[in-house]
Amino acid sequence: MDTGGSAGSGETPVQDRREAGQPQRRVLGHVVQCDGARAIIATSLNTNELSASGNWTVGKVISINLGSIRTVGLIYAIERPQRRWDDDGSNPIMIFVELMGEVRDENGVPAFDRGITEYPHLGAIAHRIRARDLRAIYDLGGRRSVTVGNLSQDSAVEACVAVDEALNRHFAVVGTTGVGKSSAVSLLLRKTIATRPDLRVLILDPHNEFASSLPGHCVRIDTNSLDLPFWLFRLEELVEVLYRGRDPVLEEVELLRDLVGHAKQVYNTSTGTSILRRGTDHGGLTADTPVPYRMTDIISEIDERIGHLDAKNERPHYRQLRTRIESAMADPRYRFMFASRLIEDSIHETIGRIFRVPSEGRPVTCFEMAGLPSEVVNSVCSVLARLAFDLALWSDGKLKLLVLCEEAHRYMPADTRLGFAPTRHALSRIAKEGRKYGCYLGVVTQRPGDLDPTVLSQCSTIFAMRLANEQDQAIIRSAIADSAASTLSFLSSMGQREAIAFGDGVATAMRMKFEKLPEHLLPGAKVPDGEQADSGSIDDVELAPIVARMRYTGKRSRTGASVYSAERQKQSEPLQKVPVYEEPRGAAPGRPPSAYSPFRR
Repeated sequence: MDTGGSAGSGETPVQDRREAGQPQRRVLGHVVQCDGARAIIATSLNTNELSASGNWTVGKVISINLGSIRTVGLIYAIERPQRRWDDDGSNPIMIFVELMGEVRDENGVPAFDRGITEYPHLGAIAHRIRARDLRAIYDLGGRRSVTVGNLSQDSAVEACVAVDEALNRHFAVVGTTGVGKSSAVSLLLRKTIATRPDLRVLILDPHNEFASSLPGHCVRIDTNSLDLPFWLFRLEELVEVLYRGRDPVLEEVELLRDLVGHAKQVYNTSTGTSILRRGTDHGGLTADTPVPYRMTDIISEIDERIGHLDAKNERPHYRQLRTRIESAMADPRYRFMFASRLIEDSIHETIGRIFRVPSEGRPVTCFEMAGLPSEVVNSVCSVLARLAFDLALWSDGKLKLLVLCEEAHRYMPADTRLGFAPTRHALSRIAKEGRKYGCYLGVVTQRPGDLDPTVLSQCSTIFAMRLANEQDQAIIRSAIADSAASTLSFLSSMGQREAIAFGDGVATAMRMKFEKLPEHLLPGAKVPDGEQADSGSIDDVELAPIVARMRYTGKRSRTGASVYSAERQKQSEPLQKVPVYEEPRGAAPGRPPSAYSPFRR
């Protein structure tokens, strides 16, 4: 057996000797201790042999010769007893190795198996792993895969991911800010789309950065182009919008529940259509049924009921509810919900555009949320996640959908008292049941410690990039169920674009480096038309266009000013003066202020 092969670079021992300028040792060490999971290898070095010390650096995969079997181990620690170095003599070295599995030759081809059937004996020879053995460790055995980078140990060995396994059982990308997390996600998406042309992708993009990295593959939907009719919102989602993050008044919510059901029945009758079978209250229509209705019918019904009320104590609830509805309808920021053209039954056009059915060669939707009113972000995300699951469910698995959640800890926080319950429920349902119907979840977060542990536990493939926080590292360590758990000891010191991948989507836990994307494909790197990346002077900044963007909604002109689209003005109701909302009299004392975090109730 050749125990003197290179460390995976493909070089011959002759080349090694030429570079080192001295004979290369075939035996690099011997096993002096072994238990069920780890082994200790003893060797020695002197000053003239420092070039060989690179074989024993932390993070390297090495091989132990057992005859017909080569045991594979990961170096997780090295030590010089007595912690001193002798420049003139020999220095004993202790190498601590975690055992990963075994390599056997089958018909002359190396094959890797996880687990250990034959443990190293004392005195077993340890050597650098051969390039063929290293490739065998990370071979996916014929499963459909994509190449996303190279091994950190050996750039000549490709890092491959099994696409179907990573998707079907969900995946997560975690890492602190600035380590290349978004670039890694963009790379994974590009590779996955090329391999799975049947896949549709919805990206919940809070930073408006992914569209620039997927040109030719995606469509952008923002506040100016979003059409999401209010009647697609369930009652609790609509309540979140109307109360703008405040705690709702229960009496008003119950009134709204009845009024919405009544308005749907009125619309169903007036249009002469029968959307659902009759035989139950409101013809089978409830406040959560996704069928059209008119807000004007609700306001008319409120006025009629107020006129028939004898008890004065019930009137304030109706009046306050009407004020909230009228305020939301008049707010230009909510035009994507309450525009007049959205009253008609446009569910086919709305869902088809958002979820790319048909895809028209662009299967990705980047839903840019940076300009969305903070008080409606939760509700909109809840609607989209719920619709994604329902579409996959009722298509009998024909429609394959991936919902990718950037900053996922905002939607699904570990603290159940935070966040918006319907959004958490909709995304958790995808995580728990989605794979049966072809609805998949991708989780991207910089704080896995703040993410709902139930959701992370459903992600069978995890790409862990650099994490500095101890709590975040502990969460990832608890998620790995692989014999190479010591790999995660490098989480706090990995470089740019480096990740530790483990789970069903890879053959075994591996430390890898993602491919580098071209500059023009980096997330958020695209410069708007007519602007330069570096303005050269702070005096070049014009304040007027910035203020215009703050005040108005609509499509941006080439100069950067935000203007109303003439086409949308024709189709929509005329703008009204937005009334200043005041808390109604008799409101509960101590109610939170109007300014709310977009992801907290």
